[in-house]
Amino acid sequence: MQYDRILIRFGEISTKGRNRKKFIEKLKRNIDFKLADFKDIMIETTRDRIYIVLNGEDSEEISNRLQTIFGIHSFSLAVKTSSAIEEIKAAALFAFKELDYVGKTFKVTAKRVDKLFPFDTNEINYQVGSHILTNVADLKVDVHHPMINVRVEVRSDATYITCKDIYGPGGLPVGTSGKSMLMLSGGLDSPVAGYFAMKRGLEIEAVHFYSPPYTNERSKQKVLDLTEVLTKFGPDIKLHIVPFTEIQEVIQKQVPENYSLISTRRMMLRITDEIRKKQRALAITTGESLGQVASQTMESMYAINEVTNTPIIRPLITMDKPEIIDVAKNINTHDISIRPFEDCCTIFSPAAPKTRPKREKVEFYESFVDFEALINKAVDQTEMIKISQQKHNQEIDELF
Repeated sequence: MQYDRILIRFGEISTKGRNRKKFIEKLKRNIDFKLADFKDIMIETTRDRIYIVLNGEDSEEISNRLQTIFGIHSFSLAVKTSSAIEEIKAAALFAFKELDYVGKTFKVTAKRVDKLFPFDTNEINYQVGSHILTNVADLKVDVHHPMINVRVEVRSDATYITCKDIYGPGGLPVGTSGKSMLMLSGGLDSPVAGYFAMKRGLEIEAVHFYSPPYTNERSKQKVLDLTEVLTKFGPDIKLHIVPFTEIQEVIQKQVPENYSLISTRRMMLRITDEIRKKQRALAITTGESLGQVASQTMESMYAINEVTNTPIIRPLITMDKPEIIDVAKNINTHDISIRPFEDCCTIFSPAAPKTRPKREKVEFYESFVDFEALINKAVDQTEMIKISQQKHNQEIDELF
């Protein structure tokens, strides 16, 4: 006997009513993609579970990857057995002994989905628990706070035994909420925003603004590395690298210094929106956190947001910096983000930017330049790179 499958439980998907099937199908495709190099596994879906039949593949490595797939609430290594009580007892004892059980308490929790099964849940708990107590020395039962919970799930097709739950990242399967363009700098915030956007089911494409010679190749490499980390949580990601030097230099010449930051952010948003149209995305995601910097006051965001009607998703808007840093460390973007290479958001940074800018004023300052032509030129010269997760499939980390 051996653990021969992994039982995957849904979280929010379970609330989706008539649309549940579409969410489950997408989650299965995402699992297929993430585990593509395990050639012998089989993935089976039911209304409220997904099962991965291992067929001898590495369960530990597969478990590590499942912890990065949004839509998974939890999962467990499982033994499948027939729904005969003696077979169930033997399988439960095997699964229990696979754990480090010495000195620990336990209980049995039965779930009787197959109502034709001849024993009710209390009888299953008693029979299986007694069998384990009889065959394992110095073991105690604790029905309130057990250190090991042996779960017995009796279904019409078979019975499944699990003893240990591993939590997934929750959320919705990437791709079930449409596509959004992530404005990705080299800082701490925007990668975390991308992570949370993916957690809500969004597929993302990243947009980065690049201003050589003021920013260098190492700054660009930061963004490539950050994008690569984000692919651990979803499919491959397209990274659009926008040449932004000319626009920034024009802003510095034509717009008063204290308004240059607002104008710069407005141009970034306009360019991102043009790329969004080309890529048929429906939203833009940013790493803005209310009040964090001058461009993220309510007045500044109002003046910046005025250039588009496209929905702007700001997953970090109510988070403070320590909270954002904690998440960045958990998803392994922190150490990349703190590399000391400037991006276009920090160059030309004014000494005293307006924190309460007037929309009419910034429109007036911008009216002396044909920014439309500069924006079209930047969009036309944008470079697109597809970042693959394959590298990370070889070195996936335990994140949670």
